[in-house]
Amino acid sequence: MDLSIVILNYKTKGLLKQCLKGIVAAQPRLEYELIVVDNNSGDGSLEMVKEMFLPPPPVNDLQPSLPLIKPLALPAIKTIQADYNGGFAFGNNLGIKIAAGRYVMILNPDIAVVSEALEKMTAYLDDNPSVGMIGPKLINPDGSVQYSCRRFPGKFIPFYRRTIFGKLPLTKKALDYYLMNDFDHQTSREVDWLFGACLILRKSFLEKTGLFDERFFMYFEDLDLGRRFWEAGFKVAYFADVEMVHYHQRLSAEREGILGLFSRGGRIHSASGIKYFAKYLGAKLPPRN
Repeated sequence: MDLSIVILNYKTKGLLKQCLKGIVAAQPRLEYELIVVDNNSGDGSLEMVKEMFLPPPPVNDLQPSLPLIKPLALPAIKTIQADYNGGFAFGNNLGIKIAAGRYVMILNPDIAVVSEALEKMTAYLDDNPSVGMIGPKLINPDGSVQYSCRRFPGKFIPFYRRTIFGKLPLTKKALDYYLMNDFDHQTSREVDWLFGACLILRKSFLEKTGLFDERFFMYFEDLDLGRRFWEAGFKVAYFADVEMVHYHQRLSAEREGILGLFSRGGRIHSASGIKYFAKYLGAKLPPRN
């Protein structure tokens, strides 16, 4: 098995359906499987998935003749119903644990997969055995580029991003460096870490680093895993040769600045940030070359 695609769903039934249809329509020239994990959405998402992948009814002689249309090949499909919503790391780990592929793709249901994207990404990993994690160029529906890779943050970065202090010349320079505003995002390169919305991971490396840290309910688990990959000597790469559309709505950005702390997403983001910096308190950043 070349690739296991893990899609975590939480109350995104419509997006999930479109995501799955897009993958099948792309007809990847790979041996792959789909693993859909539902974090207790209660909206019938997995029932919908099972219906989508039912085999077509047999044709008999009594049926009227129809134009011969070759049906799309359907991949193997696995579904997992979680008993509760344990968050991003928890749900994706459930899928990773049953993945049979050499590579595991973490895919948000709000990502549109395009033709040949999966083949190019797995080929890149085949050609670069020291790379353990890659992510594609993500673009917005209007065609603009989402800055989906980052440098490792200093401990004051979350504070700068939430307060007026981030507009001061010195702190703005630090924020620009963290956000990689000096990078055009049009070329492939090694990076510190990647957004977890769309990643392909080398499963043999995951077996050495461990899976997503489930102490993070949402946010910072992708940063944490990227850091652990580098600590283990495994490279992380931004792969600009593949573009995917991300219909992105950050829960943590419901409100901007300090007011964001009073939103649910802002509170979750802040709690994860505290856990991350506590986890690595006093630790040196791993070498990246």
